[in-house]
Formats: sequence, C-alpha cells, structure tokens
Amino acid sequence: MSDLTLDPARTALVLIEYQNEFTSPGGVLHDAVAPVMESTNMLSNTTALVEKARAAGVTIMHAPITFAPGYGELSTHPYGILKGVVDGNAFVKGTWGAAIIDELAPAEGDILIEGKRGLDTFASTNLDFILRSKGIDTIILGGFLTNCCVESTMRTGYENGFRVITLTDCTAATSQAEHDNALSFDYPMFSTPVTSEEIVASL
Repeated sequence: MSDLTLDPARTALVLIEYQNEFTSPGGVLHDAVAPVMESTNMLSNTTALVEKARAAGVTIMHAPITFAPGYGELSTHPYGILKGVVDGNAFVKGTWGAAIIDELAPAEGDILIEGKRGLDTFASTNLDFILRSKGIDTIILGGFLTNCCVESTMRTGYENGFRVITLTDCTAATSQAEHDNALSFDYPMFSTPVTSEEIVASL
C-alpha cells in the first residue's frame, strides 16, 4: 500500500462492538465469530493498535450496540441480522454481554459513542457531529461484523466525505467466506483496507 500518511490529530480509530456477546466465550454470538476472530488474531491486533494509536494522539472511539430490555427501540417484527440479536436476547443494556471487553475498556480521553441501535454507526449516534467538531477527517474502522456493522459504517463514512481506512486483521464475521468476500470486493470500493501493522508503522 502506497501513501498512508496519518495526522493523529485528525484521525479517529472507531472500535465497533468489541462487546462480550461477540468477543468472549459465553457471549451469545461468540461461537459464530470465534473461527474468524482466531484466523485474523483480531483481539491482540486491536489491543496493540489501540495502545500505539492512543500514545500517538489518535482519538479512540468505542461504538457498542445496546438495547433496552424488550428491544422497544426496534420494530415489533425485526428481521435479518437484528432478528438474531432479539431472538438471542443479546446486547441488553447493563448486562455482561453488552459490556465492552475488559482489554479494550475505554480509557481516559477515549470517546464512547452513544445510541448505536442498528448496523451503521453513523445512523443513530452522534458520531458524525463529534468527528466534525474535533476536525477529524480520517476514520480507521475495526470490529464486528466485517460484512455488517463495519461495512455499513464504512459506506456511510465514504459517502459523508471522510477518508475511510478499514483494518483487515481487526475484523471478523460469522464465516470466513463472508469475511473474505467483504475484504476482497466491498472494502476496496469504499475504503483503504490495511493491516493494523501498516497503521502502527505510519504513526
């Protein structure tokens, strides 16, 4: 990859749904994503990157998805991926499953993005407002799922005029095929896909 110059003051690392339901044994969706998590080594890659990026002055943003008990924020007949969340009673506010994994718990100076109730982090949150307020024009995305929330956020970031960088080794999906397909065909259209090591090197 050629020109990957980053100005930490204008860059945010957006961590999407590093929550126990995905990341940790016992989480509702963990078994579905565990094989790809292992293949990309995403958790140790992400924790290493966050440490380096934070030290370099990059804004670290956490974007968990949470729902009130009973999922009143969603349609009474959810379908697709959100049906699986409701059926599994996942990501309920205040539960262990909805908590951000300990290794990536927000540190002082990090920003917690509030209000994520769907797939695109921009859709129901203050993400766009915060980025623009802080003069950030570059967003680096990692998290779950490669072909769902990360991809939805990437597309909107691209449409909204941000420079979008996606982390190929800090993402995971429910199958290797879906993960690989997103990285091969979708990510290059709407972002610059790179490894976490390439980001560290450019900081």
